[in-house]
Amino acid sequence: MDRPPDLERLLQGDELLRSHESDILQRWRRYSDWEKRIADSEGGLSEFALGYRDWGIVQRPRGEVTVKEWVENGETVSLVGDFNNWDKSSHVCSRDQYSVFSLTIPPREDGTAAVPHGSQVKLWIRTKDGQEFYRLSPWTKYATQNMEESVDYRAVHWAPPTPYKWRYSRATRPPSLRIYEAHVGISSPEAKCASYRYFADEVLPRIKSLGYTCVELMAVMEHAYYGSFGYHVTNFFAVSSRYGTPDDFKYLVDTAHGLGLYVILDIVHSHAAKNVNDGLNQFDGTDGCYFHGGGKGEHALWDSRIFDFSKWEVLRFLFSNVRWYLDEYRVDGFRFDGVTAMLYLHRGIGTGFTGAYHEYFNMGVDLEALVYLMMMNRMLHDMYPDVITIAEDVSGMPALGRPVREGGLGFDYRMAMALPDMWIKLLKEKKDEDWCMGQICWTLTNRRHNEKCVAYAECHDQALVGDKSLAFWLMDAEMYTNMSTVSPRTTVIDRGMALHKLIRLATLGLGGEAYLTFIGNEFGHPEWLDFPRQGNGFSYYYARRQFNLADDKLLRYHYLRDFDSAMQSLEQRFQFLGSGREFVTRKHDGDKLISFERGGLVWVLNFHPSQSFVDYRIAVERAGRYKIALDTDAKEFDGHSRVDGRSEYVAMEIPWDGRDYSIMVYIPCRTGLVLYWDQAS
Repeated sequence: MDRPPDLERLLQGDELLRSHESDILQRWRRYSDWEKRIADSEGGLSEFALGYRDWGIVQRPRGEVTVKEWVENGETVSLVGDFNNWDKSSHVCSRDQYSVFSLTIPPREDGTAAVPHGSQVKLWIRTKDGQEFYRLSPWTKYATQNMEESVDYRAVHWAPPTPYKWRYSRATRPPSLRIYEAHVGISSPEAKCASYRYFADEVLPRIKSLGYTCVELMAVMEHAYYGSFGYHVTNFFAVSSRYGTPDDFKYLVDTAHGLGLYVILDIVHSHAAKNVNDGLNQFDGTDGCYFHGGGKGEHALWDSRIFDFSKWEVLRFLFSNVRWYLDEYRVDGFRFDGVTAMLYLHRGIGTGFTGAYHEYFNMGVDLEALVYLMMMNRMLHDMYPDVITIAEDVSGMPALGRPVREGGLGFDYRMAMALPDMWIKLLKEKKDEDWCMGQICWTLTNRRHNEKCVAYAECHDQALVGDKSLAFWLMDAEMYTNMSTVSPRTTVIDRGMALHKLIRLATLGLGGEAYLTFIGNEFGHPEWLDFPRQGNGFSYYYARRQFNLADDKLLRYHYLRDFDSAMQSLEQRFQFLGSGREFVTRKHDGDKLISFERGGLVWVLNFHPSQSFVDYRIAVERAGRYKIALDTDAKEFDGHSRVDGRSEYVAMEIPWDGRDYSIMVYIPCRTGLVLYWDQAS
């Protein structure tokens, strides 16, 4: 097929793309060519993605153990381990014309596997140029570390005699995607690395009670360096052993599904760790194999390796990696990290994106990586209709979030990455009275409205040491001394609490079609995040989340948490995230006030530091009575309770700000009101 079947739908949705139709067709032809080749040779993308069943070191039902590895520069490959006393001559693989090495190890006489569950295993490799070394299989399903022996991770043959028994079926895809971004290791208040089971039993119920519908888990794929936040992956098929076993992770996913929560994983196919002994780097003794050779295979800023998406076995590896987590662990979707680094040969380094279309359609685009993402999304959505894929892309690539059938890349959502940058920039550089309401509205609404976005005021990036979270920017000088409810409220805390609520409410209402928060930010976690490292004495003190602070009714943190929960309830009740475009009726710089309509609700946000307004006229779409659905200044959110929650506002047939009707409201300073039309009145 020379053209995407639904291309015209894409072009009608964005007429500017017509001038780049030839580029879209070029991408489609490359995609179609790859898809046909894979279909002819492998039976289709879905079969291609089943590599995990045969590749690597696999336990068979009748006791056999098979080995299958692609070692491009390999001459001889042997399986060694404690099962054969690390004898490199006893289990030698055969080699085919494609440098695929295979071996079948029959069971013992009693029918048990010759490579028992829990065995340490490695590949011994002799290369064509005479090098000899040990490597971990790229398909390693479990890797552990014994610091007494070595800092390197070791592969463990994971084949438990009793498979995990699932308790619950998969969760139903939520109608409203509200994401709780979390990291298992830091989820305990204690200065330690928390476990999968701790997270399942202690944190998942919190996420459910807050009203979130989806948990996004970071740092699950094994990474040797804890401080990399999971972004320097060493073992792509192994869930990190620092939190527990593969069965423990299944227990986490199972528990989430029992609570009705979707589970999506951060997946890192944009780059890989440079580790040699326990990673993919120099797997076959060259700087290529799974990666581009030379400088093209290096990410200069991340000190990591870039996959070569033009290689058949690299595609098999990555396709199978995604399907492995869906099939084996029953996750519900993925947030693809670092998509910008995949889409462009410059990897986004030293490049600013203005939004001009020539930036997305030129020789700087990494066509092979882009086509890989198209094929990946096509396979995922064809096989798993309820899967969710999210792209982290700062460039604004057009059609990233449009279906592959239209010529798009097929993601369901893209991260609205400009939003946290805007809020931090305002807090860092501007006085409250200098905030521009027009600029805030522009940034919150400046997105491709036919491509869904995940809105967020802050995520893990702002929590890391060296940066500051919203709460820190607002209240860091007093968060350790003046957050008690029994002490007088200071001006710093009063301002911080009010703006923390207003910023999140504005982001939820205007910023996208889904919403995200990072673990602890819902209650204004008072400390940054710093993983154990040499610079801090390898301390876990800052690698934790102090939920106990939000549980203490004598501290103000619980008010921020309760407000966050109220926001989730608001969306659950009115489903405005999926209601289509918002309509901004007012963005008044002098009054520091924004009003808009979305999902049948009227939002009135007063950012003024000192000016409250009595009988302020607000445009509304229809006649009738309006009541308060949410008030940031309510007493239950540590507000001043200046607005009577029972207030009703009667629409008058007085045109205002582009609407035929208007209401008069009392809107205090640093307060947000969300009003709903009362059909019963």
